Parts: sequence; C-alpha cells; structure tokens
Amino acid sequence: MFAKNMLRNAFLRSQDLRHRFKDLNLDRIVLISLSMSCSGEYTSHNSGNNLIQIDTNAKAKLLNAKYGVYNHSAVELCHWTKKSFAHEGDCYKHKFYGISTHRCMEMTPTALNCENRCVYCWRPTEFYDTLMMPENLVDEPDAIVENLIQERRRLMTGFYGHKKYDKDRLDEALFPQHYAISLSGEPTMYPKLPALIRYLKKLPATKSIFLVTNGQEPQMLHQLANENSLPTQLYLSTNATNRHSFLRINRPRHPDAWERWLTSLQFLAGCNTRTVIRITLVRSHNFNHETLMQFSGLIPKANPHFIEIKSYMHVGMSTQRLERQNMLEMEEVKDFSEKLCKMLPGFNVMDESEVSRIVVLQNMNRYTDRFISSYIHQACNV
Repeated sequence: MFAKNMLRNAFLRSQDLRHRFKDLNLDRIVLISLSMSCSGEYTSHNSGNNLIQIDTNAKAKLLNAKYGVYNHSAVELCHWTKKSFAHEGDCYKHKFYGISTHRCMEMTPTALNCENRCVYCWRPTEFYDTLMMPENLVDEPDAIVENLIQERRRLMTGFYGHKKYDKDRLDEALFPQHYAISLSGEPTMYPKLPALIRYLKKLPATKSIFLVTNGQEPQMLHQLANENSLPTQLYLSTNATNRHSFLRINRPRHPDAWERWLTSLQFLAGCNTRTVIRITLVRSHNFNHETLMQFSGLIPKANPHFIEIKSYMHVGMSTQRLERQNMLEMEEVKDFSEKLCKMLPGFNVMDESEVSRIVVLQNMNRYTDRFISSYIHQACNV
C-alpha cells in the first residue's frame, strides 16, 4: 500500500508524465491511478475495457438511489420531473426561463469526478475520487447521450402503470427538449465536453442546454467558447467571496482552486451565451452582512445576465455534514436578495420560487429575455 501511495502522489504531482514514467507504460499508470482515491476517500472507479467506469459497489449505491448509470456517466429523474408527469408542479427553471420540466434530462458525464467536496452538496461526494479523466479513457459523446437516454427511459417505465401520470406527457418525455448537465460531479472535467454539447444541439428535439460548473476548469470554458460549443445557459456555482471561505465551504483538491474560480468568474463577463451566478446560502457559513458586501464587489467582475440566490437544502448526503438549521427560510433569502440587488446597479428582482427557496435577479444593463427563445411561445401560453 505504501508503494501504491507513493506512485499515486507522484502521478498527481507530475506535469510531464511521459518524461517521469518514460520506462513504463503510461496508459497502465493512468489506469492504476484512476483506481485509487486522490484524497484517501472511497475508491469508486475501475478501468474495465480500458475505459473509466464506476466500480460495482458505487454503481450499486447509485442504482439503489434511482440513478441510471453508464460507465462514468449518470442520469436521474429529478423530483420536479416526476411531479410534472402528474401535473403536480414544475421546476423553478420552468417559471424563470420557460423550460419544459417533464422533458428535462438531468445528466452528467462525470458522475463521481469532482475537484471539490462542497460541504452543502447533496451528491455522494464521499465517493468522488480521481482528478484525472484522460481523453483516451472516456466514452464518446454519442455513446454517453444515447445510453443515458435509454437509462432515463428505463427509469420511466414504472410511471406508465400508474393512472395518476399523464401518458401523453410520458410519451413526450421520452424525447428530451432540455438537458441539464449538472447532476453530479463536475462536467467540465470531461475532456470531450465541447463535442458532447454539439451532439446534444444536433438532436431534433433539443431546445436548450444548461451547464453548471464549479469553475475549477477555466480552460475548458475557454475551449467551449473557442469551439462554438457553449451551452444555452452557463451557471457558475458561487458560495464564497475570499480564499479562506472558499476553502472552508468548497473543500477543493486543487491548491490554486480560488484562482481557478476567479478566472472562471471573469470569463462570464465576455461569454457569448446566457450566464448565471448561482449563490447557495448556508447559515453559519456565508449568510452574513460581511459576505453580502463582498458579493456586491465580486459579482460585477462577471456581469452575469442573472443571479440566482438560493438556500442550502438539507437533503441527500449533505445531511451527514450539515444540520437542518443551516437552511434559510424564504423570507431570509428574499431579504438577502433585495439587499444585494440594491448594491448592484442595473439589477432588478425578476422572480422567486418559495417552494425552492430561491430568488432570481436580472441584469437590465446586459439584458436578455428571461424566457429562452425556443420556449417563448410555449411560456406565453402557460
């Protein structure tokens, strides 16, 4: 074990792998490294058929949690998608931006890969392990999308047997219109992300693609822009205003994590697509007047089209790290949002969703219609 740890640490530090391991097979070293945790956590990947795969134990846990899994990728029917099958409610993204909740596919090409271990994350960060996703060891975009669509359809089969669910809606949902690349892990770690987004855009039913990033791979954001592969709407997770709070809340694995995030923040200002700063407020972590003031100085660097301010929700794996008291009441979210809005010239309070404890601000100086153009007719008739 000591020898393996030495190899792992040397691998992660190396900036020139072929030189460092010139007498060894690099692919073999990569496979060894991918099978070991980079942070002393659970090992969750193996490399069957020379491709990264979630290992059997971790996959079983994801399947038990009603995920669909394909190698290193995953899909899920979220709470609001399932409710929308029965006309029992829609996600706030429908109210804010017009997307079709029942035709939303929440997916990720990096189910258990992330550079952070955010304290408030409801995903299974305890099973995240590797920081490495070599291009020659990942699935092709078409394989990921087509297999995850099939997994999503498998997850839907039981709904057809229950009379409360709208069969027409279920039929429509078999062909997603909206792709939320955000389910788990950090999607910008997937080295073929530009090709993945281009593939999704070419599907006949596609109307929109949302990408959520933690900002740890700014070079990938630039690659998306350079390859004309930006999503319809790009989210940057934002929960800290300085290095100290960033390390405390995000628990990053990269030593230059704060600088990486700042680079991504500044990228948004010139980004040729819809942009969103998503602030997650956690009591005792970033819900205070000092942080409010610091947010007001930081956000203009991104000049986003929208700012979503939401409360941490005490669900999933986050319940093992935080208490219910860390959640905010809706009135607290509204008060914080209104104060922040007054500090940001050109921003207005656009809308809110009480059930999701979220408020959205809109930048009138960088105006874009709140409703995505491909949904405008549909939204106006809701």
